[in-house]
Amino acid sequence: MTTTESVLGEFGHAGDDHVVPFQVDALDVRGRAVQLGPMLDAILGRHDYPAPVARLLAETIVLTVLLGTSLKFDGKLIVQTRGDGPVDLVVADFSTPQAVRAYARFDADALAAAVAAGRTAPHDLLGKGVLAFTIDQGPDTQRYQGIVELDGATLEEIAGVYFRQSEQIPTRVRLEAAELIDRDGEGRPRHRWRAGGLVAQFLPQALERMRHPDLHGGDGDTRDTLSNEDDLWSEAQVMVASVDADELTDPTVGVERLLYRLFHERGVTVFPSQEVLDRCSCSREKLAEVLAGFSREEIDHVSTEGGIEVTCEFCSTTYRFEAAEILPQ
Repeated sequence: MTTTESVLGEFGHAGDDHVVPFQVDALDVRGRAVQLGPMLDAILGRHDYPAPVARLLAETIVLTVLLGTSLKFDGKLIVQTRGDGPVDLVVADFSTPQAVRAYARFDADALAAAVAAGRTAPHDLLGKGVLAFTIDQGPDTQRYQGIVELDGATLEEIAGVYFRQSEQIPTRVRLEAAELIDRDGEGRPRHRWRAGGLVAQFLPQALERMRHPDLHGGDGDTRDTLSNEDDLWSEAQVMVASVDADELTDPTVGVERLLYRLFHERGVTVFPSQEVLDRCSCSREKLAEVLAGFSREEIDHVSTEGGIEVTCEFCSTTYRFEAAEILPQ
């Protein structure tokens, strides 16, 4: 394995909360991989989500940072599910260059019933609905949105469908989250969340090699997909599929070691990593602007003890505004 801008005999590991771009020239594959630790634990910990919800949100966060760190412009990527299951909303957004926030909404009674029945797979929790990928480049541009149906598949599979429909790039995604219970340096019990993921894309220089059959139900080639895929891409998919779930979250494996295990026979180049941070975009100033659009009647309706308290759903920060600050003059 080679690295850019490295000194002979030295090799640095990205560690947790750093997305690592990589390239396998022999397979015409490029991608990114990540393991999330403290950043993920902070996001999940402030909400104390039940384990099935935390795991689902963790996978969504991994998917979001893998895709968001590929943006070549200043903006935001929002990944959001809306369904009729116990977890009716999951949203994560990435603001360039490195800020991540996320939130999940669920029905506690419906979730308890699903857990009791052993129905905790992503499609059980989300139900029927859609997964939307929204790219926002700022107030003077039009948002781009790609929507994929939640059809009982995993988030990995749904993400692959999105790339095939929206960008027509053969893509393989792996996502995993794990709940760890161990002991800290002083021997006290400790609970942590970790997650990891990898996205690999087939990007040959010869564009005709990227051709592949239409999606099921299309009006193009309906022959078996595998029989028409480029041999190199088929080989790359087999390698990515061989990753054990534990390898994606195990802190002793690490991203670089994982990529070496996968692609060392073909040769893999890793590039400088990009850190991702738990950082919400809410602020007192932004909320004040929103409240300024409320009528006196609306403010009176939601105010308590002469003021209004607003809690950010993402970071759980509570802002209090006195009535005099926000009442129309």
